[in-house]
Amino acid sequence: MQKTGGKEQTGNRITEGVIWKQILIFFVPILIGTFFQQLYNTVDAVVVGRFAGKEALSSVGGSSGQIINLVVGFFTGLSAGATVIISQYFGAGNREKLEKALHTAYAFALVFGIAVGIAGVFVAPGLLEMMNTPKELLADSLLYLRIYFSGLVFVLIYNMGSAILRAIGDSRRPLYYLMICCGINIVLDLVLVLVFDLGVMGAAAATLFSQAVSAVLVTWTLMRRTPEMKLDPGKIRFRKDILIMMLTIGLPTGIQSSMYSISNVIVQTALNNFGVDTMAAWTAFEKIDSIVWMINGAFGIAATTFVGQNFGAGKWNRVRKGTRECLLMTLGSMMGLSVLITVFGGQLFRIFSSDTDVIAIGMQMVGIISPTYWIFAFIEIYSGSLRAQGSVLVTTLLTITGVCLLRIVWVMVIVPQGSLAELIACYPITWTVTAVAMICYYIYKQKRIMEVHGPHSAN
Repeated sequence: MQKTGGKEQTGNRITEGVIWKQILIFFVPILIGTFFQQLYNTVDAVVVGRFAGKEALSSVGGSSGQIINLVVGFFTGLSAGATVIISQYFGAGNREKLEKALHTAYAFALVFGIAVGIAGVFVAPGLLEMMNTPKELLADSLLYLRIYFSGLVFVLIYNMGSAILRAIGDSRRPLYYLMICCGINIVLDLVLVLVFDLGVMGAAAATLFSQAVSAVLVTWTLMRRTPEMKLDPGKIRFRKDILIMMLTIGLPTGIQSSMYSISNVIVQTALNNFGVDTMAAWTAFEKIDSIVWMINGAFGIAATTFVGQNFGAGKWNRVRKGTRECLLMTLGSMMGLSVLITVFGGQLFRIFSSDTDVIAIGMQMVGIISPTYWIFAFIEIYSGSLRAQGSVLVTTLLTITGVCLLRIVWVMVIVPQGSLAELIACYPITWTVTAVAMICYYIYKQKRIMEVHGPHSAN
């Protein structure tokens, strides 16, 4: 039993019970929460695309979206170090180190958010120009990006706080807060864009305010509603030993995430040469595509947390079984989504734009990418499980080489003057190469663990 707010309630006992049920109990709130988090930018895209035109849609997504993904993705990777350590301390019942890790993680989110936010405001013009952003989109893209960077600290505090709550098995309250803030975002989008005709500025301001509310809510929860540990603003500072441990795990993951984003920035730069219609189609496709990564990522978080807590508790057999069952569920979900997006892709694109050229280009993208979503399940689940077991460096190198560097080579060397189809093909090709490498390394690693702990380790 856990106590929350003075009342006892049944918690998610990740280290006990039927494995697949425990994974789903933890997974579903993460999935719904990720869905509402994705709605932030998706609502911006829908409202702006339908009521301010495809140029505004390209400004909200396009180059500015890729830059935002680069920064937030890098921090999310870094925060994985805190998540793994906190889940292991929680599984081991080490409250003293749990609270030190909590305050160090919050100090990191504050310093990183403020420093990078300020830097981002100043370097945004140069970044957009480097990406060959069309001149007619430059002003709105810069405006959106600068407003977002000015509130980056709120985004990072929420991401860190919610990751900490999930690490101790609480995936529900981050969900509730996201639902509240997503509702605020939708209302503000409609008011600022439709009523006050603020266009891109209104969409950015709505997202910024909503993220600030979510940051306040998750911080208040860690201060008042988590009996396992308590956030005290006066204790927020760096603990050198904890910070080194977090960075040892998180920095490779952050580099991996940033390499994903850098490779996507290079793809976006190449896409920008195909014109506004292609940029709008890609922006809309990314919003549709985000459903896939939302589910993939939720399973990845569930796998990392499940494995981390059981690894900390020394339950090696549950680590192996949990990874396998999480992989099977992810594969089934990806195959089902591939069919749905392929069949209903046209209707989904019409949500974002009524332009027939944009829809036609978007469906070409769907035909190349969506049938191969299931391949990425091996990368997501195995890398998450291995990180939670402390095997960070090799999984990071495999992903950086297979997905990121190969994708960069593909875009810059193999098809520098190629067609749109050849450019988009870099995604399924790099996923396949990396998945094969990750499967081989996971099998090797589990054999080594069984040699140390035996084939019939504690359940």
